[in-house]
Amino acid sequence: MKRPDLGMTRRVAIIVAAALRRATVLIVGLLSINTTVHALELEGVWQPGAMVVGRTDPKATVYFQGKPVAVTPQGQFVVGLGRDARGSVELKTVIGAEEQLYNYPILKREYETQRVDGVPQKTVTPPEEVLARIRKETALVGQARAASDSRTEFLAGFIKPLEGPITGVYGSQRIYNGVPKRPHYGLDIARPTGTLVQVPAAGVVKLAYDDMYYSGGTLIIDHGYGISSTFIHLSEILVEEGTYVEQGQDVAKVGAGGRATGPHLDWRMNWYKVRLDPALILEHFLRIADNTEPLPGS
Repeated sequence: MKRPDLGMTRRVAIIVAAALRRATVLIVGLLSINTTVHALELEGVWQPGAMVVGRTDPKATVYFQGKPVAVTPQGQFVVGLGRDARGSVELKTVIGAEEQLYNYPILKREYETQRVDGVPQKTVTPPEEVLARIRKETALVGQARAASDSRTEFLAGFIKPLEGPITGVYGSQRIYNGVPKRPHYGLDIARPTGTLVQVPAAGVVKLAYDDMYYSGGTLIIDHGYGISSTFIHLSEILVEEGTYVEQGQDVAKVGAGGRATGPHLDWRMNWYKVRLDPALILEHFLRIADNTEPLPGS
């Protein structure tokens, strides 16, 4: 019986081992390509009405719910959730041929029903002759909120526009004079007529309208990347459209115009068309006057 060639056996073993090592390196290389994790930092909470600020690689393209989101040169971006957001949201970052998916569950939120009596009946059931005015004013507000200026004042955080009792909250189902209407999308702060209203975050005045049918004196300030503040029921507006305003600057006075039962500030916030909750934003992005630490990545 012929004895096995041990030299040949060792050579075959070496060749096989080398082939296995090459295959292993190839597999690991492929895995590393397909599982690249792009850095992602988030501040906020995934909850209806929330604003969430993120930061990723400046080279990344960001998609939220399948749609592209504007990203600053430093990699920051902002998104928002509406009142009725449910289930989960998806963020995707793409760099070249690499992409990373992130899924986040949306926290549940309950809303109360609020009955508001004593408002002018003409603002509950408008007469036919004012419908054209209402449509015009609604279009003006929509245009102002559609702005997408590349300013990043929203990254500095927000302060309260004034102090006072909270008489209305975001998301509550409103019943005016017994008639069910759309939910309330603002934060109502009761103060006497003439009380000064301050800018919660710096920005540019996009709309200054003295007397709208539903909202009375109306002021919209753009904080950048689709984030805006709206103040309504104002008795006086102190700034003009196109003006840049600083955080804490006096810009208007509390009033009771439009559909209101008494003097108060109705403060609303938007991410483009998405209506956000000012109280929730203050909870996560409040900046005290003597503590102006910026958001991460700003």
